[in-house]
Amino acid sequence: MSYLNGQLGFREDILQNRSVIVKDNYAILEPDGLVKNVIHGFENCDITILASPLLGASFCDYLISINEGGKNLKGFGGNGVETFLYIHEGEIVVYTSEGEKTLTSGGYVFTPEDEVLKFENKSSKNAKGFLYKRRYQHLEGHKAHLVIGNVNELEYSNYEDMDNVKTTTLLPADDLGFDMNFHILSFKPGASHGYIETHFQEHGALILTGKGMYNLDNEWFPVQKGDYLFMGSYCPQAAYAVGKDEEFSYIYSKDCNRDPEI
Repeated sequence: MSYLNGQLGFREDILQNRSVIVKDNYAILEPDGLVKNVIHGFENCDITILASPLLGASFCDYLISINEGGKNLKGFGGNGVETFLYIHEGEIVVYTSEGEKTLTSGGYVFTPEDEVLKFENKSSKNAKGFLYKRRYQHLEGHKAHLVIGNVNELEYSNYEDMDNVKTTTLLPADDLGFDMNFHILSFKPGASHGYIETHFQEHGALILTGKGMYNLDNEWFPVQKGDYLFMGSYCPQAAYAVGKDEEFSYIYSKDCNRDPEI
């Protein structure tokens, strides 16, 4: 079965799937075929582990549906592990060192490595989110801090001087206390990256809207809303937006502000 599309039993067509896995390099995971995972502390939540060290990532990404009454009050992260949760549908309440906050669609929370993430769905509708964790890399004299925001309140700017590609940054960009960040890239139909990027940083990306063609290690793949992408270090990568009206956009993580360890 595939719980995200409600598919049960035999299919009339042959079994097929767009997912592609090249461990330690890149991956595309389409919603069809993803399965639920049981993780201690998550109550009445449907959760799928996406990227992990077994795939080649230095972080873990998850899809999470926080059903009515769903929660994690035990706490997620902490003890050296930083977390990030983005809500793209519905609303939840998060419990932080700054008190109780409500996250609506577009809302997000970052908890530093010495604080756990706790949340609860008090509404009558399911909430859907993109969840991340990573072991924090310390830098002497600097420290990350709690961040709560909403992308609908952020300013977007042209991406590398292209007025048909917009970007925004969700965490403080110039604070060396942060060893990672999250961004949203949004392409008008027909827009693309200006070049195929090749860099040290890894990405985990969830496509929020639209359709595109994505280049991963010089292979082109069709992708669309709901797909997840992992891009390992030095994997060549770029995208074109396709379609007529809807923008192609995705939220993605990026490690930053640290020199590679040897």
